[in-house]
Amino acid sequence: MGKKEKASDPTCASCRVATSKRACVTPDGVGGNNCPTQEQAEALQAANAKYDDPKVMEFARQASLQEAACYANRHQRPYVLQPSKTRIQEIWEFAHRMGYTKLGLAFCLGLVNEAAKVEEIFKGKGLDVVSALCKAGATPKEMLGLSDEDKIRQGGFESVCNPVFQAELMNRAGTDLNVLLGLCVGHDSLFLSHAKAPTTVLAVKDRVTGHNPLAAIYLSDVYYAKLKMDDAGEEGEGS
Repeated sequence: MGKKEKASDPTCASCRVATSKRACVTPDGVGGNNCPTQEQAEALQAANAKYDDPKVMEFARQASLQEAACYANRHQRPYVLQPSKTRIQEIWEFAHRMGYTKLGLAFCLGLVNEAAKVEEIFKGKGLDVVSALCKAGATPKEMLGLSDEDKIRQGGFESVCNPVFQAELMNRAGTDLNVLLGLCVGHDSLFLSHAKAPTTVLAVKDRVTGHNPLAAIYLSDVYYAKLKMDDAGEEGEGS
């Protein structure tokens, strides 16, 4: 018997099937190239088996209930999407749904004002908040083997962003759910890989767009067209 051929890696982002007609959306739908819904039955079975864990099942169930609760007048027919809740409201409502009482807030130095407001809002909803700044610990950047020319402000001491320390603080505090606010690319990944409690994201870092990274995507055909070009200024493959 020959070796079983490995299924192709999924490429959902480049699917050209109309959303309403996709196999992942409707039982009679059509699959695009490398469609995981139609080609990855074994992987789907393995993933769905993990919901046999009561904790995973309840977390997913409450997440779906929270998703639906973010739309108003769902009983109307025909139904037109009517979103009604902001991201921060979703977070505190989901925390209550799960019976969580202690939230961890890991935030960036550049969003200290926003962090103070977020903490105030969560506390106003009856939640205990453990907050940790990215620079907590004042660990010098030299620890990572960085030189002075690698610093943002050269010529003096500069603390390294320490998401591993932020995660450790949350772990020791016993947070039920962590919330990321503006951590840099890479730093957020380190936090996620070291935190014990589940983590959600309120906002991500984007220094140019006021922390609205999709702005660059929405304008990638006009003002941010350079995103589609290579380093030489030519349009990249697939543009």
